[in-house]
Amino acid sequence: MKQTPPNNKSPKKEADWELDFYSRPILEPNGKKRWELLISSSEDISGKDPFRWEKRCPANEVNSIWLTKALSEALTDAQEQGWEQPLKLRCWRTSMKTMVKKAASQLGLEVIASRRTYSLISWLAEREKDLYPKQEGYMAGPLAPPLSPILNQPLPLPEAARGDAWSFASLPIGTLRDAKDWPIEFRGLLPIGKTSDETIPIPGLRLFSKKRSLALAGWIGGLEPVRLVIQGKQLLLEAGQEDRWLVTDLDESTSVTAQKDFMDTRENSQGLQFIAVQSTPSEKTFAGFWMLRDLPQL
Repeated sequence: MKQTPPNNKSPKKEADWELDFYSRPILEPNGKKRWELLISSSEDISGKDPFRWEKRCPANEVNSIWLTKALSEALTDAQEQGWEQPLKLRCWRTSMKTMVKKAASQLGLEVIASRRTYSLISWLAEREKDLYPKQEGYMAGPLAPPLSPILNQPLPLPEAARGDAWSFASLPIGTLRDAKDWPIEFRGLLPIGKTSDETIPIPGLRLFSKKRSLALAGWIGGLEPVRLVIQGKQLLLEAGQEDRWLVTDLDESTSVTAQKDFMDTRENSQGLQFIAVQSTPSEKTFAGFWMLRDLPQL
């Protein structure tokens, strides 16, 4: 009997994509600003190198037709490098959402308007610090004062996304490194850089629902959680592209303590935070667990 040879092919890598199609602070020789398409796969706690792809776009071709062709090229290159086609493509710039959706729809890609694009934001920050200033035509400062962001008024968290109870919590950053091995149904984990102190406390929010923890976790994941913030005496969840949700009101003492915890982790551990969903406080499994980052660029 002929023996079937073993399959030595490595399994394809899977990840969502994060996209930025926008102008850069560089003037081309023709006097037009440089436009670039940047794509980064979403990083996870496994620590594998992300797929990154870039292409310049002539200023007179900034449209969905050019973008569709470029996305098709990126998909081909990703496949050749052993990546599966992304299930989701996150776009974080409101002004480009319509164009990106139109282009992606031609290729059967689902676009999500979301600022949960930590890998892309980090890459873009690196380029703005180390790459663009060395380019010919770099504009050292903004041509006009930057506009102050207009923040949406926070809305009460949807009923379906509320638990029976909640509590603040903290976990040592070293403990969070093991999250990939935890029993979690809905997850959004992030890579954690090396630290000199593995006991640094990471602040987070625990939500409990005895009868519908899985449904609650599904709703939280669908909101695309970005970061937790304290505004006055309110705990807010920023999510999606520009959504702000009121989680709960706080007393003055609690709000001051939480604000300090969030500022400490922003300075010491890249703004790392978390949200956990469980059926009860004593439950050892998680219906949902997401790592978040409070980054200034968001």
